[in-house]
Order: sequence, then structure tokens, then C-alpha cells
Amino acid sequence: MKIVNIDGCCTNPGDLSWDSFKKYGDFTVYDRTTPEQIYERIKDADVIMINKTVITNEMLDRLPKLKYIALQSTGTNVVDLKEARKRGITVTNIPAYSTNEVAQMVFAYILHITNKVAIHDEAVHNGEWTACPDFCFWKAPLEELNGKTIGIIGFGSIGKRVAKIAAAFGMRVLVSTPHIPEEKYENVTFVCLDELLINSDIVTCHCPLNATTEKLINENTLSLMKNTAILINTSRGPVVDEIALADALNNNRLKAACVDVLSVEPPSEVNPLLHAKNCTITPHISWAAVETRARLLEILESNLKAYIDGKPQNVVN
Repeated sequence: MKIVNIDGCCTNPGDLSWDSFKKYGDFTVYDRTTPEQIYERIKDADVIMINKTVITNEMLDRLPKLKYIALQSTGTNVVDLKEARKRGITVTNIPAYSTNEVAQMVFAYILHITNKVAIHDEAVHNGEWTACPDFCFWKAPLEELNGKTIGIIGFGSIGKRVAKIAAAFGMRVLVSTPHIPEEKYENVTFVCLDELLINSDIVTCHCPLNATTEKLINENTLSLMKNTAILINTSRGPVVDEIALADALNNNRLKAACVDVLSVEPPSEVNPLLHAKNCTITPHISWAAVETRARLLEILESNLKAYIDGKPQNVVN
């Protein structure tokens, strides 16, 4: 069996090992693959592994040997699942592997805004504390999370973990989700999206990207939010209308935004969020802790073994 990983660098830039995959067949891994290189690298493959490399339907037509696509991600938008199914190609993903790390990143953002550790550390190192006549000082208002309201859009594994952490901080939790679970969740109130946006001090997006959620955060929905609110997006970049968000920030209709994802990655220099006021941007790293990526590789290998054994798991098509 010929197995080719054409998109291995971000999953494993060298601090983990691919060795365990070699026992399943002729295994090759490429750090990166350009669109022009895809066909030559996978034309004889039975199995391909991809992360963000797009496999078009035209490419699928040229790959009669291909039987299995192993996604190294939770998101599935890089493959047309229906078309893959028509061709008898199994597609699997990696569910719930990054729950802990993404939820942790959400609160790293929140504390970055409320506690302002970075600007005070910089001030101390610039000599402002040694020159201060008092035993302490602060350069901007500091805020408690206790009593604040957090609105969670989407209530999968990550949304649930964020809700649990928020409750531990003493926060009120509002959730908007298309499928309200029958199970009761303590300290969680399910509301419509408008009610969530109107009442939340912090809004955090944890929904999948689809036709319903694309540009879910737009000029109209942003207008419902408090001008003192914080928006967080660790889901998918296109969930947010970036022009509308930049406009809201630059015109003080929103206090701050923290995003780990953008509509195009890497972004172009003209992305409006790169130059927006009070916008914290990280380069899609909320899944990148070494423990998180090790878990991803474990599930990826488990998916491969299950497929070879004729009992595929985590099938998305």
C-alpha cells in the first residue's frame, strides 16, 4: 500500500516522529506541496494524508487508485465529501483532538485583554516601576471576569470546555447553537444569536464553517454587540466579515478582537485586520501545542489502522 502525506510540516515540523506510520506500507511524507506538485506526488497513492492542501474534483478524477483520504484536521472543506463518496473514496478527520488547547487559547486572549500583562511587563522593563513613587501602578483599567457574561457560538466539544472554564471564573454563560442538547448543563443558558450578542461582554466563535455560518459575524450582527465587548474567533476565518470587524474596531463600536484564524492564510498585506485598532492576531496556533499535535498523530494513525483493518472510524463522508 502506497501512503503519501503531502502536507506534513505544520502537523509535525520535526519535534515528533512519523516512524510509526512506516509499518502500514510504503510511506512518504512531504513538508509542503504546491498545487503544481500534487498530481506527481500522489498519482500512484492508495492513501493520501492532507491538512490544508485542497484536493479538487478534477484531481480526484485523475486518481483511480486512490481509496482513502486521511485528513490531519477537524475541518473537511479541502475535499468535496459527496464527490469523494461517489468515487468510493473514504474520508476521515481528526475530531476533538484540540479541545483543551483551543479553550486554553480563548482564555489566554481574554486574560490578555482584561489583565494586560504584556503592557505592564514592558513598562517595568522600560524602567517605569523603578521610577514610580508608589509601590504599584497600572497603565490601563484592569477587569475581573467574575460576573461578566460570555457568549459561546457553537456548542461542540470546544464550546462545552470553554463554558466549563468560564463557570470556574464565575462568569455567566450564554450559548447559541442550532441543536440544543437534551442534557442539562449547569450554569449555561441557551439563547438565540441576537440575544447572545446583545447581552455578552465576550463573544467567542466555535462553530463550523458552512453556508449558514460564513460571515455570521458581519456588520448587522456586530451592531448588536456592546461597544465594550470583546470578539474572539478560533473557529474558521470566513465566519467573520473582516472588513466589517475592522470597521467596528476602528470606529470604537467594539472594544477589542482576538483572532487565531483569517479568511486567507497566510494573509495578504491588505487584510484589514492587520491594521485595525485593538485587534490581536495569532498565526493559527490554537491547535499547535506539542501535546495537541501528538494527540493528532495518534488519532491519524488509529484512523489509518482502522481503515486498513476494514473498520474505518471518524468517517466524514
